[in-house]
Amino acid sequence: MGDRSPVRLRLRLVTARVLATVCGVRGAVLCSSRRAGLQTLLDSMGAEKSSHSLFSTTLAVAEGRHFSTSSAGAGPGGAAPPPGRATTAPGGPVPRPAALRLAAVPPLSDGAALPMTDGRSRLGQWELRAPCFPSAVKGGAARGSAVGFAARVGERAAPLNYARGAQVTMQWRSVLLGLLLLRLALQALLALLPALAPGLCLRRRFPFPFPPPPGAAGSSHWGSLLWRDGDGGGAATAGGDEYERRYSGAFPPQLRARLRDAARGMFVFSYDSYMQHAFPRDELDPLHCRGRGPDRRNPSNLNINDVLGNYSLTLIDALDTLAVMGNSSEFQKAVKLVIDTVSFDKDSTVQVFEATIRVLGSLLSAHIIITDTKQPFGDMTIKDYDNELLHMAHDLAVRLLPAFENTKTGIPYPRVNLKKGVPPDSHNETCTAGAGSLLVEFGILSRLLGDSTFEWVARRAVKALWSLRSNNTGLLGNVVNIQTGHWVGKQSGLGAGSDSFYEYLLKSYILFGEKEDLEMFNDAYRNIQNHLRRGREACNEGEGDPPLYVNVNMFTGQLMNTWIDSLQAFFPGLQVLIGDVEDAICLHAFYYAIWKRYGALPERYNWQLQAPDVPFYPLRPELVESTYLLYQATKNPFYLHVGMDILQSLEKYTKAKCGYATLHHVVEKTKEDRMESFFLSETCKYLYLLFDEENPVHKSGNKYMFTTEGHIVSVDERFRNSLWQDILPGEEDGAEKIKPNELKAVNFSSNCNRVPDERRYLLPLKSNYMRQIDRMVGLI
Repeated sequence: MGDRSPVRLRLRLVTARVLATVCGVRGAVLCSSRRAGLQTLLDSMGAEKSSHSLFSTTLAVAEGRHFSTSSAGAGPGGAAPPPGRATTAPGGPVPRPAALRLAAVPPLSDGAALPMTDGRSRLGQWELRAPCFPSAVKGGAARGSAVGFAARVGERAAPLNYARGAQVTMQWRSVLLGLLLLRLALQALLALLPALAPGLCLRRRFPFPFPPPPGAAGSSHWGSLLWRDGDGGGAATAGGDEYERRYSGAFPPQLRARLRDAARGMFVFSYDSYMQHAFPRDELDPLHCRGRGPDRRNPSNLNINDVLGNYSLTLIDALDTLAVMGNSSEFQKAVKLVIDTVSFDKDSTVQVFEATIRVLGSLLSAHIIITDTKQPFGDMTIKDYDNELLHMAHDLAVRLLPAFENTKTGIPYPRVNLKKGVPPDSHNETCTAGAGSLLVEFGILSRLLGDSTFEWVARRAVKALWSLRSNNTGLLGNVVNIQTGHWVGKQSGLGAGSDSFYEYLLKSYILFGEKEDLEMFNDAYRNIQNHLRRGREACNEGEGDPPLYVNVNMFTGQLMNTWIDSLQAFFPGLQVLIGDVEDAICLHAFYYAIWKRYGALPERYNWQLQAPDVPFYPLRPELVESTYLLYQATKNPFYLHVGMDILQSLEKYTKAKCGYATLHHVVEKTKEDRMESFFLSETCKYLYLLFDEENPVHKSGNKYMFTTEGHIVSVDERFRNSLWQDILPGEEDGAEKIKPNELKAVNFSSNCNRVPDERRYLLPLKSNYMRQIDRMVGLI
């Protein structure tokens, strides 16, 4: 052992470093137990004192003493892991590669322990931080070795007395060589795994529970884990920032199938709970497992009475969701229940808008599904069906017609009693969306019946509102007096009071092909872009604030307030339909950032204060709807990740004993005892369709459109032919119709062609812009 040649000395030092690195894989105790003996071995080699610092530094890495003493799950130095990244997984930590930053280290005396300072190893004035060993350290104790070793950081291990001599040296060389070869073999195997088995080993795990698929043996509740080893949200990405690591890459088909089943399970649990505890009442109270109907004791409780008409609302609203999910037996059973038990001859005062989109729209959608000769969703036919649902829709619409009578403008009253007509004390004020979002359902009914009355009154109301827009800005307000035509509410925005008015201008054109509907929409969209849009011109390019649509004064275009509401989250989906996909991406990202912060969308959010103004969340579907439509337009798996986040949040924060409950406060996560019917007709449906790529909606060859309540309607020629142009207001005989493939709206920032195929597996929005939006809502 007297040979101290520089070459042999360097080889032995490299060998010592390899051993220390290998020990980092095996555990801190193994390293500590070898420490004194290795230092003695170095002495026998004749290494200089400065060489001990190299050995001590390498050994410190293996001992894991560079890790923070913060709580488990924190990253090196106490830093929180990036959003969405798992720091641990079932069965132990998952190692993550990291770079080693090492400065010169002063020599240590034999057997000296490295002092701990603020959770990190400090060697004199230099610092070593190399998170190559994902130990979770608490109270100074290193934990988490893959083979179960643990050691108290800072304690001195008892030295082992190794004999000096050639025999010992040869033994160490054999051990080192074997461990080195083993390590190289493991690294080669890990490098080959992504190519040999893309679905294995390198996927993230998400340890939250979801329900088993319906019919799974021994599973009557949401008790099994959705995630299993080998599944996750895309291949792990070694490079890039946290957004790319979380969202980029393919989405495993196994995970997608489980999320589809989870969305179905969410619907089934809610629907079954309603049928068991609430039917035939209108809604389910999910906390107390009971039904609710109109508030007879308090007629002024419009939040309840505008919607609930004592006509089994939830059952009717859920009909076409049963069909979309392929449950033919329950669909047929539900249709028969509606035919046999529901009557609209009720002393109930309801809002015309709510009764139209929830009840009339669902009856028409179910009728279309039943009478479709192709039956794309399976056998949804009803034995001896004699158009009963269409007759019920006609009966309801006739009871709503008095709202259109005795108004000087043609704009309908907001409410009507189903038995008595317009109440004597009815208000003369209505919102733009409520009066101007009836054309799709009333138009379908007219064209199925061959009776122009219903489309005529609905179209007259739309044109009356359109004629009242500002001459200066071209904008509409949100509340109008139906007798005088004066604007009571002068706010122009895309949320409550206005949202579905713009939606139905476009969807009426898509369904009926009337040129004037598209012309009105194009003008409205141009004015929205000119006066409501703030931020940089392009979504994915340039500098400045991210695009956002604000509330302004309809006459001046000046900002009126600094809040937006959750209903506005529908607008990216509408932009997808018109082809403005790039702008839709940005606005959707803003609402998704709010969702990430709260696990829900507050009803009203103040973007200046970065806080909710109205903090409740009634299980609204608008963000899910836009997510679904953006995925259909781009096929970017980012939107599958968004849907997964939404599904997880709903399960975590809103699930109740007998269904899913409104969040009373999105910050405190307190619940209200109400599950609105649109949770079944829209929220669950859009989540299911997002993950069900093989659904007949996507694969049957039929063209479908969703109403503002999420009811599915086929787009076919029978709705594009009418025989009464001569009596419709403002129509001329032979009025020009536009074919569906001629849809061209006025786009100001972008269009569909700006989303190329090569971006399919990249982030739809550049990570620096996503980070900007997250900062804007207070996430970072």
